[in-house]
Amino acid sequence: MTLQQILLKYWGYPTFRTLQEEIIRSVLNGNDTLALLPTGGGKSLTFQVPALAQDGLCLVISPLISLMKDQVDHLKKRGIKAGAIYSGMHADEVDLVINNSRNGENKLLYVSPERLGMTKFRDALRKMKVSLIAVDEAHCISQWGYDFRPPYLRIAEIREHLPGVPLLALTATATPRVIEDIQDKLSFRRKNVFRKSFERKNLTYFVFEEEDKNRRILNIIQRVKGPGIIYARNRKQTKEIAGFLEKQKIRATYYHAGLGFRERTKNQNAWMTEEKPVMVATNAFGMGIDKPNVRFVIHVDLPDSLEAYFQEAGRAGRDEKRSYAVLLYEKSDILDAKRLLEIGYPEISVIRAVYQSLGNYFRLPLGSGRDASFSFDLGDFCKACHNKFSSAVAFNSLKLLEKEGYLLLGEAVHTPSRIFIKADSETLYRFQVEQAFYDPFLKVILRSYSGVFSEFVTVSEEEIARRSGLTPDKVTEMLTKLQKLGILDYLPRTESPQLTYIEDRVDAKDVILSAATYKDRMREAAARLEAVIGYAASKNTCRSQALLAYFGEYEAARCGKCDVCIDRNKAELSELEMNAILDRIKPLLRSKPCTLEEMVAAAGPVAEDKVLHAIRWLTDTGKIKISGSNQYTWG
Repeated sequence: MTLQQILLKYWGYPTFRTLQEEIIRSVLNGNDTLALLPTGGGKSLTFQVPALAQDGLCLVISPLISLMKDQVDHLKKRGIKAGAIYSGMHADEVDLVINNSRNGENKLLYVSPERLGMTKFRDALRKMKVSLIAVDEAHCISQWGYDFRPPYLRIAEIREHLPGVPLLALTATATPRVIEDIQDKLSFRRKNVFRKSFERKNLTYFVFEEEDKNRRILNIIQRVKGPGIIYARNRKQTKEIAGFLEKQKIRATYYHAGLGFRERTKNQNAWMTEEKPVMVATNAFGMGIDKPNVRFVIHVDLPDSLEAYFQEAGRAGRDEKRSYAVLLYEKSDILDAKRLLEIGYPEISVIRAVYQSLGNYFRLPLGSGRDASFSFDLGDFCKACHNKFSSAVAFNSLKLLEKEGYLLLGEAVHTPSRIFIKADSETLYRFQVEQAFYDPFLKVILRSYSGVFSEFVTVSEEEIARRSGLTPDKVTEMLTKLQKLGILDYLPRTESPQLTYIEDRVDAKDVILSAATYKDRMREAAARLEAVIGYAASKNTCRSQALLAYFGEYEAARCGKCDVCIDRNKAELSELEMNAILDRIKPLLRSKPCTLEEMVAAAGPVAEDKVLHAIRWLTDTGKIKISGSNQYTWG
């Protein structure tokens, strides 16, 4: 099949989006390729289509379990065989996925970067026919990126075992420095970047310094019709803002990682179906959500970085219709953000104490634990430590240990119950004859679920209970007994975050945090926060231009629609005229105070009335200051 036929057959699209086909042809020609496509730009198709267009397997390296699971589920629904390996899976489950990938049954295999360091996986990888390596969220490989993850550095190592296999790196947010670093760290044979402009012409950016944020939110929702997302920094805020909106007759719901799976799913579905068109959420919400008609995204707190802001704001207007990204802040938010930055980097002695307590919490002996995964509840851990650490200090310590490669703290992901009948058909038949008590129960499972002999299959204890006339608790008991008898493997559902030890546990005093992980990362985080503060506080640069310049696009025109542009438009000047005036009077005012007449004379060929319009606007917006003696200075 041609590329277009594959696209139409499996996805139903008649044509590719901008740059998609060029990226696909680049990797099919054997070229290492870096693709920068904005949020919603169709990154996944650029490796899924070539996976189907050639023999062999596409190895996809992704940092988020939830995204892996979502993509595998979507591929299977389209009739494409795919598998994923992530922390928390049963060893037999991992073996099945590996065998299916080695035998050519899977076309795509999703793994976390941590898996690449495991000897067993590397040995299995050598026996797989890999046609393409795809690295999602590729900015994670750069220590200059906003989400550095050391295990990404192992990707270059596996390339040695897969000579000649091209690599496709994908990201939605990368500065020029990070673009270079990605290609270097992934051992690109030659530089090769496909970059779609980050400009979103249909998305208008606004920043408001606002004390009464609820009033402003309400005003925006009433004026902008359609579904939207409101991002808040903490869980308490999400519930409070949603409650406020409900009282104002706005149908709203909320979402954060602390909610149970069923409530998260219920609230997300209510938003997707627009039963509740406004979602108030922490940044745990949005990854993998495909809703094209989001009309607004509001941030009620300063984000940690412009990369994160751009990605979250970019969830608005994927249908190319006019949409809005609004940032609300007040002066105290800047102080709060700086305080949170400090909390994000506890003293090294505290980090070592958290590591020591973690090993004791899991009762893990020194010298053991490599690749071991545990269900992890941060609140329970802090309680077990007699609240020696606050949850914020413990969490940030664990994230720094993660950046140094000691462990991985995964996100909370709902994993449904799964079963796999490992007894062959003859053994199972004999068991059913000899153990008649279990026969009706096993027949219900065999009638209800296909494929249980070849792979782990998702099951519902409630559904089995309904069909067998048992209670869900009794179903769980029966499945557990059958597992003990060696008939099947039963993995009960879980939704706890998984904590995985990347290396064996060491003595806390031997925990080393390099300068790159601690001081350098703290400086980088501080610089990213200053960029956010600068963006919010600026009143003289078009919002779109400011964001694009941050990502290395310096030639963009003013959007003409953001809060800064609207203010400038009040001066009734074209961009060319305003820039000509600024080029003349700004250097003058920076060198010395001037009178109005001196500024008009310095503006040269520009008409006097236009110069006066510009000066009035610059004074109104605080860019020019005027003293009691009618002397002007640059503000």
